[in-house]
Amino acid sequence: MDSFSISDLAQYSGIKPHTIRIWEKRYNALKPDRSLGNTRHYNNSHLRRLLNISGLLNTDNKVSELCAMSDEKLECLNGQILQSESSGPNRYFISQLISAALHYDEVLFTNLFSHCLLRFGLKDTYLNVLYPVLVRIGLMWQTGKMATASEHFISNLVRQKFFTTLDSLPPFRESSSTWILFLPENEFHELGLLMANYLLRISGCRVIYLGMNVPVSSVRTAVKQLRPDHILLFFVHNDMPENLQNYLDKLGKDLPVKKIYAALDPGLASQVKKGKKIHFLQSPGELERILSENPV
Repeated sequence: MDSFSISDLAQYSGIKPHTIRIWEKRYNALKPDRSLGNTRHYNNSHLRRLLNISGLLNTDNKVSELCAMSDEKLECLNGQILQSESSGPNRYFISQLISAALHYDEVLFTNLFSHCLLRFGLKDTYLNVLYPVLVRIGLMWQTGKMATASEHFISNLVRQKFFTTLDSLPPFRESSSTWILFLPENEFHELGLLMANYLLRISGCRVIYLGMNVPVSSVRTAVKQLRPDHILLFFVHNDMPENLQNYLDKLGKDLPVKKIYAALDPGLASQVKKGKKIHFLQSPGELERILSENPV
C-alpha cells in the first residue's frame, strides 16, 4: 500500500490530523500530493517520515527542529535508538534472527529458534529474544533499513512456531477461569496476542481465541454465550486517544466481565481513562506477573 489519507496517517502515527496540518503549514514537515479537488494524498515515504518525527518527540529536540530535519538526519537519530536496543545478553540471537529476516533465510531462523527454545524455553525466548527482535524490526522499517516484505517474512515464521507450540499444550482445567482474546477491527498483527494465549494456556486457563479484526458485535455475542471471566485485546496501531477512549468505554459498558485487559503503547495509555473494569498491559511480562499473583 502506497497511498494514504491524512486520517490513515493519524491512525498509524497517533498524531491528530489537525496537528499534522499544523506541522505541514508551520514547519513544512510533509509535502503531500494533492488531487484536483485539493485533497491530500500521502505515500510510504511520508508515513515513514512522520513516524520518525513522532518517535523522537520525547527526546531533547523541539518539534520545529524535528520537522525541519532531512529524512537522513531523522533516520540517523532513530538509528541511535535502534543501536541502543541491540545491547543485552541475548544480542547474538537477536542480531542473527534479524539477519535471517533480511536474507529470507528460513533455515537459519529455524535453527536459531530451536536453539533458543532449548536454552531459554518458549516464554523466555519470546520475552527476551523475539520481542526485542520485533521491536528492532519495526524501527528498522521506520528508518528505511528493512523492507516490509522482510518484516512479514519473519512475523509469519514466528506465528507458525506459536501455533505449533499451542497445539502441543494440554487442555485447560475445568475449574480455571475463562478468557476471550481478540484484536479489534483493522488490527492484524497478532504475535502479542498469541504470546498472551500461550501464557494463559500454560497457566491452566481456558482461552477462547477469536483472532484478528474482530467486530465488537462478535465479541458481545461470544461473551453472552460463554460468560468469560476476563477479556484481553491488543491495540497495535497508535490510534488517536479519543477514538481509543470511545472504544474502551463501549467495551466496559457492553461486556459483563470481571476485567478487560488492554495491551497498548504506554504513551497512548497515559492519555486514556481506564474505567473500573479496564487494566492496561504495557509490557510483555506484565501479564505473566498478573497470572503469578492471581493463580487460576
